[in-house]
Amino acid sequence: MSAYSRTRRRATLTATAAACALAVTLAGCSGTTKNDAKSEAKEATSGAKADPNAPLKKGLKIAFLPKQINNPYFTILDGSGIDTVKELGSTGKEVGSSDAKASSQVSYINTLVQQRQDAILIAANDPNSVCGSLKQALAQDIKVVTYDSDTAPECRDAFINQAGSEEIGRSQIQNIAKQLGHKGEIAVLSATQNATNQNTWIEFMKDELKKPEYKEMKLVKVAYGDDDDQKSFQETQGLLKAYPNLKGIISPTTVGIAAASRYVSGSSYKGKVVINGLGTPNQMRAYVKDGTVEQFALWDPKKLGRLGAYVAAALVSGRITGAEGEKFTAGDLGEYTIGKDGEIILGPPTVFDKNNIDDFDF
Repeated sequence: MSAYSRTRRRATLTATAAACALAVTLAGCSGTTKNDAKSEAKEATSGAKADPNAPLKKGLKIAFLPKQINNPYFTILDGSGIDTVKELGSTGKEVGSSDAKASSQVSYINTLVQQRQDAILIAANDPNSVCGSLKQALAQDIKVVTYDSDTAPECRDAFINQAGSEEIGRSQIQNIAKQLGHKGEIAVLSATQNATNQNTWIEFMKDELKKPEYKEMKLVKVAYGDDDDQKSFQETQGLLKAYPNLKGIISPTTVGIAAASRYVSGSSYKGKVVINGLGTPNQMRAYVKDGTVEQFALWDPKKLGRLGAYVAAALVSGRITGAEGEKFTAGDLGEYTIGKDGEIILGPPTVFDKNNIDDFDF
């Protein structure tokens, strides 16, 4: 081989190696199988070990991406999380769209990755649509925490569940059944059709209804208000007109239950149709006091936001990796143990009624 040929060969090999390195950075060099894609995002941290005694890093950049901004529930939750981030010596912010579409969240994730955030906390509007962008974040060692609504486990480091999904779903049926004497038609007014948490709860509701004690109850419809106040209001109206024998509506979303309560409170259905579900005390206080709603439930979103901040900081600092069995302390919230698939449960929900609603302000 001539010197010229050897030089050309070295140049070609160098160019090929550079191209492959770039391809690895972007999507992985050589053929990528489906299983490779699933594990790729976690590869960098799969061998990492937690150091419970590691100091919490300061000066971190932590972003909250809710299902939608200007939603009272997420305003409270994210505000508490941002305040906690500041307490920990770092910088927090909330970003997001006013609609509850997964496609809208993708563009924000991409921007946060470009900004080199240290951690992204996201309440996913779809379990899979945001995964591609989140995997890009993980590949760049940005910690990803889902809260309120999860993604597929391989797309994040940890999931903060506001309460056990089964407990939430079954309790929704149990609560409304007591009010209805275990008789009558009911409907569900959910958020978006792809909301992970809503769909999980609804599956547990359906399973609970299979028990003998609910044989005289029937779920006639699951409607979707898209976490939009006006659409939820209209869906409530539609349910009551389409099902004249409807006795109760469960709305496991703060936007939906408030809109449903507003419609019923000003209609002839007040006192005849039970509204139950998940809402905040400040949203629901007027409807409880005027007799439209007897009870509803929710966890404390301030605590959920606070826990989110601690989890994100602990991940970035190496105190936890998201592995099952790891323990950590979240300040005044106490100690938590990470469960299967990186799930962390805040705690049981609180039931609000006229006797305790004024004890809460959120």
